[in-house]
Amino acid sequence: MAGVGKRLRPHTLTTPKPLIPVAGKPIVQRLVEDIARVMPESIDRIGFVIGDFGESVEDQLKEIAVGVGAEASFFIQETAEGTAHAIACANELLEGKVTVAFADTLFRADFSLNPEDDGIIWTKKVDDPSAFGVVKTSADGVITDFIEKPEEFVSDQAIIGIYYFKKGEDLRNEINYLIEHNIRGGGEFQLTMALESMKDKGVNFKIGVVNDWLDCGNKAITVESNSRYLGFLSGENLIDDSAKVENCEILQPVFIGSNTIVKNSRVGPNVSIGSNCEVTNSSISESLIQNNTKLEGVNFANSMIGNFVKLTGDPKSVSLGDYCEW
Repeated sequence: MAGVGKRLRPHTLTTPKPLIPVAGKPIVQRLVEDIARVMPESIDRIGFVIGDFGESVEDQLKEIAVGVGAEASFFIQETAEGTAHAIACANELLEGKVTVAFADTLFRADFSLNPEDDGIIWTKKVDDPSAFGVVKTSADGVITDFIEKPEEFVSDQAIIGIYYFKKGEDLRNEINYLIEHNIRGGGEFQLTMALESMKDKGVNFKIGVVNDWLDCGNKAITVESNSRYLGFLSGENLIDDSAKVENCEILQPVFIGSNTIVKNSRVGPNVSIGSNCEVTNSSISESLIQNNTKLEGVNFANSMIGNFVKLTGDPKSVSLGDYCEW
């Protein structure tokens, strides 16, 4: 999670992308909790590969790890040289049973992982596989090929960025070999090259098919992912007990965080409002609003609002970063 999140600016100018909230929780927290749900064994350690994000971010990540009973470790990726290079930053954790995840994606899955499999690659069927890395499988479900962004159709099973390895040291050895011998693809050290080598040496990778795959790459996609994740949570009480909602029409699903005040407004569907916000005389749908923000007399949809924002007026769709006033 060391990237700077350029496609999600201005929100990532002040907050690392994996800490942007979706349905009331940071992306990386939801990812960690969802992975923990499909694991039949407890998670002991979580290594976060980050940029120079500062102590407050590390404190947040420590809390996320503790939430699933794990200890947090931090590894700084100083230069972005590909997916395999990012994983190599956490070399000391690549031993025994290991799961690797890239922290800009969310998923929903019904399967339980079998820890005795050599390896599992999470995949999702997609309409246009040419934009993704994909896998081909044999009749018994073992992966036979990894193909990066195929120009002609070979498979519609796209790799979503979550991987399980029974022997993390095998992955470590293959990645280190790539780096030591400067073996690159597209100018970077690619994880798929390490996976291909492991497969050729007898590692049997199977696929774990997910039901839903949510990207958080840019503003529009993140707002859509927020809406879809709220849908997963429908039926749950998503309004904090400390929130005050007066004279409002709430069209579920809607998340409202702690100590937030909403008055004389129409909110929903598919809206997340963070903690310590004030929303008055407004109509909001299909939007993601972070913390400590004040909205008055607004009427918008498909919008993303940062922290400590003050907004009045009547924009129809807007993306505002932290500390903006309009």
